[in-house]
Amino acid sequence: MQFDFGKNWDEFSSHALDGAKVAEAKEYFELLTEGIDLKGKSFLDIGFGQGLSLLIATEMGAITTGVDINPTCTEVLKRNAGFYPDIDADRIKVITGSILEQNVIKKLDGGFNIVHSWGVLHHTGNMKQAIINAASLVKPEGYFIIAIYNTHWTSPIWRFIKWAFNKSPRWLQKTMIGIFYPVIWLAKLMVTRKNPQTQERGMDFFYDIIDWLGGYPYEYATVKEINIFMEGLKFKNIRTIPAEVPTGCNQFVFQKTGLR
Repeated sequence: MQFDFGKNWDEFSSHALDGAKVAEAKEYFELLTEGIDLKGKSFLDIGFGQGLSLLIATEMGAITTGVDINPTCTEVLKRNAGFYPDIDADRIKVITGSILEQNVIKKLDGGFNIVHSWGVLHHTGNMKQAIINAASLVKPEGYFIIAIYNTHWTSPIWRFIKWAFNKSPRWLQKTMIGIFYPVIWLAKLMVTRKNPQTQERGMDFFYDIIDWLGGYPYEYATVKEINIFMEGLKFKNIRTIPAEVPTGCNQFVFQKTGLR
């Protein structure tokens, strides 16, 4: 069972994305990749979604490739390319498929200087293997940028809620969105002391709620678990950005130190 992320990205792009959000996304991407030279470098985005990271990386001079399991995301990427009139979006190579599929890995053979996968690998149904496969595509001394849901005592409860959301008919999903919207809004306000409507990465609170409730399969890990796992794959931690809320995404920038 897989949530239709492509549909949610399509609706977000059609109804909520604007120039201000695109600018916010670029500012955040530049902070996340600070110290990493993208110009002339090969850049892979796994689970590119609405395509903004791919488009920003292309604008910054990277040679870009995107992979997403949902074909709708390719159409969303093409539409959002309209925000970037100075780049040739047709030069972005796009592959439809899962990072768990060996035929996809073969198509990506050769490796990349930067592999980016924000909030995706924990939705594959096999997070550890997805991380292994994605990390294997990083060239020696290259960078691996990922965001993974943090482990919290409520995580198993949320897994059940997400499962139930995907099993529910459309009318019940809308009811669940209506119930959880104010609850999550208030919880985020109490934790961050900031207006929940103010989103990072050019996102939108309403579509984030749908993404959160629907995001299944769903796995999670602590910062320590991810760091230990990546050390075993011959990567060193360059930077960690802890989750803003307890069940949010911890963000990591790793650099490959071995030939594995």
